[in-house]
Amino acid sequence: MVREIVVYPDKRLKLISKEVVTFDGALHDLLDDMYDTMRARNGVGLAAIQVGIDVRALIINIPLELEYGEGVEHTDQPKENTIEMINPVIIEADGTEKFQEGCLSIPGVYEDVERAKHVKVEYFNREGEKQIIEDDDFLAVAIQHEIDHLEGKVFIEKLSYTKRKKFEKEWKRKQKEGLI
Repeated sequence: MVREIVVYPDKRLKLISKEVVTFDGALHDLLDDMYDTMRARNGVGLAAIQVGIDVRALIINIPLELEYGEGVEHTDQPKENTIEMINPVIIEADGTEKFQEGCLSIPGVYEDVERAKHVKVEYFNREGEKQIIEDDDFLAVAIQHEIDHLEGKVFIEKLSYTKRKKFEKEWKRKQKEGLI
């Protein structure tokens, strides 16, 4: 089921999400709905708080590039490729890298954000089994972006003061004009 996305500056995006203690059908339904919602909005990641549920759960599905005749590329995000992270904790982070990020909760805005290049994360899957994942590519960026949501932070908070002020002014204008 596709759920409503919480859009900035909704106060729920500031909530620090609660730890998941029960790995049950309700959690599985939430994760499934998050996948449907992410796909419907052409996203690559989604934290539970972005659909209004303040629990430490997130999903990421980096699109696969597929080639069809004539060299035309398409992307796909098969559900089985979705990484579901419950109660994720970054246990190692090093290096720095700038990457252009966007967010389903801040539609149409893309900015360069500096993050750790490499991360190692401990988390639980939907069954409550402990997992560890390590990456130094786009997945590392996506993981950090989504974990920030669990901490009540959005990516624009990482912008310089000047860029942040410019964003706020433009965002308010778009809201006034009914573009958001």
